[in-house]
Amino acid sequence: MEQPAFKVYGYRWVVLLLFVLVNILMQIQWIHFASIVSEAKEFYGVSAIGIDFLAIIFLFVYLFVSIPASWIIDNWGMRIGVSIGVVLMGIFGLMKGFYGNEYKILLIAQTGIALGQPFLNNAITKVGVRWFPLKERATVAGLCMLSQIMGMLLALGVTPFLYKAYGMHNMLMTYGIITAVGAVIYLIFTKECPPTAPCPEGHDERIKVFAGLKHIFKQRDMRLLLGGFFLAMGVFNAITTWIEQILSPRGFSITQAGLAGSLLMFAGIIGAVLFGALSDKLRKRRIFIIIAMGCAVPALLGVIYATSYPLLMLSVAALGFFMIGGSPVSFQYGAEVAYPAPEATSQGLLMLAGQISGILFVMIPDVVLQAENKTPILVVFVGFLLLTFILNLCLRESKHIMTGDI
Repeated sequence: MEQPAFKVYGYRWVVLLLFVLVNILMQIQWIHFASIVSEAKEFYGVSAIGIDFLAIIFLFVYLFVSIPASWIIDNWGMRIGVSIGVVLMGIFGLMKGFYGNEYKILLIAQTGIALGQPFLNNAITKVGVRWFPLKERATVAGLCMLSQIMGMLLALGVTPFLYKAYGMHNMLMTYGIITAVGAVIYLIFTKECPPTAPCPEGHDERIKVFAGLKHIFKQRDMRLLLGGFFLAMGVFNAITTWIEQILSPRGFSITQAGLAGSLLMFAGIIGAVLFGALSDKLRKRRIFIIIAMGCAVPALLGVIYATSYPLLMLSVAALGFFMIGGSPVSFQYGAEVAYPAPEATSQGLLMLAGQISGILFVMIPDVVLQAENKTPILVVFVGFLLLTFILNLCLRESKHIMTGDI
């Protein structure tokens, strides 16, 4: 069934571009130490877990800020909610640039940036529903995910070169200035919503946040999706945090590790755009979620056991393409299954599940088991992805994408 005619506005692409920009910068601020762990350990005089914690702190903060951030986005509006996150990112990004030579201040600055991250992460589907018709929303989610992946790609790939060329202080200052400028651009040009809704009248209405939470947990498919996100995102967060530690024992350099991490993200960009566009065109969600996770399993096995660099890079590319590629479709599927719960609430819960598992999957091996060899843990992760694949097989197709009624 085709959607009724209604007006969409060209400025939606400006709003999306601005959101893409600040998401790129947020991801750079989050993960840029992952590809220079050994050098950062020496520079700050701390252990590997001390450097890992600069990324893990984002996962901890997310546990406490995710629901309040979703509430603010859904009740005060996307522009105010995202702007809160952008301001925190800009201020504390500059703080890292000026004072990041001291580990304690660096940790404070990372915490400040982490407070802003949920306001961006939980608004992905809200951007779609505010500005775009249903037939474009999985594509929008894919582009938003693309921006986050691109930020990680740049952080992992560029950071080793910046560090070698300019040193720690100038590297952090460069990131801080770019982040602050991006934040100002967003605040000046973004808008809350178009003059008229991009969907049939009345179809943009949502129930309140806490009623939405109650509704979400009653939905069988949403519970299955949450379980899959808990496992899959935890695995992904652990792999991106450990990328250098996974590869260095096999003789790969930090530059090779950075390039592998960049390829993971670059392939994910292609996957996210392709999966989102095909999902919208074919009006299918479930099959793409299943394919993505089913193909991620052998790809992770390749990452674990590849001894040659070409085979490693092929495996990394496949893992990124399928594991990251299925994420935007999953987010949009969750928003449709949870309807009429607010989009920021359904997406916030999915992200929260992944952040909780990210903490567990990183901290238990690092702190409890003190496992320097990550291979046994990665084998367990293969089992987690298999379980996620099974959960995805149990999902039912979104009725809304078939009927186009929201």
